[in-house]
Amino acid sequence: MQLILASNSPRRWELLAREGIEFSVVPSGFEEKGEGLTAEETVLRFAEGKAEEVFSRFPDRAVLGADTVVCLDGEIIGKPHTEARAKEMLRRLSGRAHSVFTGVCLVTKEIKLLGACQTVVRFETLSEELIAEYVENMKPLDKAGAYGIQDGYPLVRSIEGSYTNVVGFPMELVREYLRKAKIC
Repeated sequence: MQLILASNSPRRWELLAREGIEFSVVPSGFEEKGEGLTAEETVLRFAEGKAEEVFSRFPDRAVLGADTVVCLDGEIIGKPHTEARAKEMLRRLSGRAHSVFTGVCLVTKEIKLLGACQTVVRFETLSEELIAEYVENMKPLDKAGAYGIQDGYPLVRSIEGSYTNVVGFPMELVREYLRKAKIC
């Protein structure tokens, strides 16, 4: 069965491609609205919505959707969209622990699998110089929480849980779902 990844994220494409799985990319038109939901409820709803929307257009395929958020003190921190907002987010994360949640949904004619992964990330205490350099060089405006753990900067002190979840695609959960759906 052909697999479609319902995501614009190059990080997700790369992680899935490393598995040697053939797939195509079809971005979802799902509208992300989820006020009043917890971080886990949000990623589950959005991952399912993205997968279902693409599946409605390609019902003979398997569709994999995902959504990732960063949560600090119970508040979802989205994508910054501006450099000033990215710097503000990194200042808030500096020296503290936060959670990264990713929801994953796989839909086929026969099965729908939906779940979430949580990873706790502890940041180093970041200097203003490091924050400015990171934002200027890495342009993290499209990343939840304004950072990418894979960027090679000394932002993160430690993680508890899945590294690939923090990148945006918990491959342990993705592999399990692909096996259950007999895609790999």
